[in-house]
Amino acid sequence: MDINFTRTNGLLDDRIEELMSLAGDIRHRDIVREMILAALKAGIENTGRADRADLKLMNTSLKEMRFTSKVFSPYRDRRKVTVFGSARTDQHEQVYHMARSLGKRLTEEGYMVITGAGGGIMLAVNEGAGAENSFGVNIRLPFEQKPNPVLAGNPRLIIYKYFFSRKVAFVKEANAIALFPGGFGTLDEAMEILTLLQTGKHEPIPLILIDEPDGTYWERWMTFFKKELLTGQYISDSDFFLFERVNSVEDAIERINRFYHRYHSLRYVDGRLVIRLATPVDHECLHYLRDNFSGILSPGGELYLSGPLPEEADEPDIAGLQRLILDFNRWDYGLLRKFIDAINNY
Repeated sequence: MDINFTRTNGLLDDRIEELMSLAGDIRHRDIVREMILAALKAGIENTGRADRADLKLMNTSLKEMRFTSKVFSPYRDRRKVTVFGSARTDQHEQVYHMARSLGKRLTEEGYMVITGAGGGIMLAVNEGAGAENSFGVNIRLPFEQKPNPVLAGNPRLIIYKYFFSRKVAFVKEANAIALFPGGFGTLDEAMEILTLLQTGKHEPIPLILIDEPDGTYWERWMTFFKKELLTGQYISDSDFFLFERVNSVEDAIERINRFYHRYHSLRYVDGRLVIRLATPVDHECLHYLRDNFSGILSPGGELYLSGPLPEEADEPDIAGLQRLILDFNRWDYGLLRKFIDAINNY
């Protein structure tokens, strides 16, 4: 049988509708319908022995993402900070105490924290934040990654089979990301989020690199970027606006809070970027932004103030927020981050 995502499957479409009705209160039925069809199509198309592994991967991925959504959904009204760092950091090291202090200060500011639920930096952050303010995004490994004592048995602990599912949770649920020194895993996450920010596959968020007061870990990392990547023209000057390096917990907190001082969120509507503002700006600020950030507009593009657009009616909770609407070129996301900083600092 040839199965289509369009409603041309006759009796099969009817049976899927009946199945959803039988299951109960199914929200977003159009999307659930396509998920069911995708599963059926995969079952038809994967016929060989090796293809069973593909189906198992699809099945486990869907289960992991479903459970991720279930765990995080009740807390969507609270901002969260994902913190990365070495699982091998000893509790007597200065950076361990900084991580614990960061966890504590973040919860004092109203944030929850997300870690890999392991030892070292992750344990320190969870100790500071407390179990009630922590999420654990763990991975099945033969070493290092057993859930730490703070998160063991916590209802907000998720254990993944696949790294890619885990990475989605780390980044998708975060309103800011902080990185302490670490090994391959920490650097992998740093490059992952940088790539997502640089390409616009994730909305702008604070990406904070935290060194000890006399530490050089991230400083030397940035030096490599400048000497090798920037000199070789593999990246642009404005890409350095995508992240910030600090060497104190209070500075990290200040940078995260400042990002949300006026900026609230963004959304694309009919190709235009809509930036929602927690506090309004005046026309003097608008003129300043036009004069200094015309480079992020597409040719002939506009930048203006507005109220909510009709397409935003599905977000009634933020209907009262002022909007900045711009024809963003969808290329220079580093300069977009600087634009948001200018809005916050004006």
